[in-house]
Amino acid sequence: MNKTIIADFPQIKTGYIYFDTAATSLKPKQVIEAVNMYNESLSANIHRGMYYNSVKTTELYEESRSVIAKFINAKENEIVFTRGTTSSINLVASSYGLTKLKKGDEIIVSEQEHHSQFLPWQNVANKVGAKLRFVELNKEGKITVEAFKKVLNDKTKVVALNYVSNVLGYINDIKEIVRLTHEKNAVIIVDAAQAVQHIKVDVKDLDVDFLAFSGHKMLGPTGIGVLYGKARHLDDLEPIEFGGDMNEDVEKEDSTWKKSPFKFEAGTMPIAEVIGLKAAVQYLENLGLENIHKYSMELYRYLLSEMNKVEGLTIYNPNSDTGILTYNLNNVPAHDAITYYAEKNIALRSGQHCAKLIHDFLNIHSSLRVTVYFYNTKTEVDRFIEVTKEAIKYFKSIGF
Repeated sequence: MNKTIIADFPQIKTGYIYFDTAATSLKPKQVIEAVNMYNESLSANIHRGMYYNSVKTTELYEESRSVIAKFINAKENEIVFTRGTTSSINLVASSYGLTKLKKGDEIIVSEQEHHSQFLPWQNVANKVGAKLRFVELNKEGKITVEAFKKVLNDKTKVVALNYVSNVLGYINDIKEIVRLTHEKNAVIIVDAAQAVQHIKVDVKDLDVDFLAFSGHKMLGPTGIGVLYGKARHLDDLEPIEFGGDMNEDVEKEDSTWKKSPFKFEAGTMPIAEVIGLKAAVQYLENLGLENIHKYSMELYRYLLSEMNKVEGLTIYNPNSDTGILTYNLNNVPAHDAITYYAEKNIALRSGQHCAKLIHDFLNIHSSLRVTVYFYNTKTEVDRFIEVTKEAIKYFKSIGF
């Protein structure tokens, strides 16, 4: 990737390698400037004031909704701003799951899921007496359509799966899974937190009922996420947070709510972050998701080829569809190994990556995860390989 693009990211410093994008992406200066512009020049609330700064802030906030809706081919009233993917899925689980599911109903999940997708539906199942059904993963840890068909039945009411695994990097066949789900008159909520920054997501083409993602994984600020929901579903759902600006009328005995999406956006929203997310989407669109994904996969394949030459480590996803590579140094706990990389100014992730079930499936306690993205380079990969070899040698020397 050219130096002009790297210059957009002030977090990139000489001697510091950032390989933790699957956890949180870096932020380009365009996003930082958008957030700072709001704080420095406007700093007003939305939908409330008639003075210039408030009106302008409202315009920018709703422009962001329009840009993000277009980004995933949705309508503006189908975009709800939330705190993140976790918040988005919890909204659906609480408002839809706890009110519409009953004892004996079934919810399909998988061992691939991030805890933000799994735990809300586990909670729903425990509270209403529904049953969790797990799609059996193949030997690589992939979700196949054939395996999905085996757990789908007339009792299925909700399907809750990820678009891209945050540990193994596999892109799931969501379009076919959605089609099969609808044949059983069930609804599906897709965790797209690891998808929207890599591939074009078209919610109309997918025909998905709900889809969630986070700003901070797609060049945007922290504390902002998106819930897409088909208009008819959002209109049917009750809000789970109550407070300022989400009500239509308030009486002593009862109150009424605004139409979606506003009934789900109670209180003062993360306005600066919403404006920053618009800038992030525009940055991604300017580069082109196809270009980003092509470059990231070229770098991933280079990383994989170099890692395959190193003795003393185990790779768990040699067929990743994104820039995620998950591995361990043999006989070295991930939390010990990560300290060596940290001392060499290489930012990786160690642990279970908020996805314990896939680690159970792999029969390991935890792992190291390196993520390459369009702002990374082959030179950084070469340095990473060098440090990996050093780490293996070091841990062997102290008895691991």
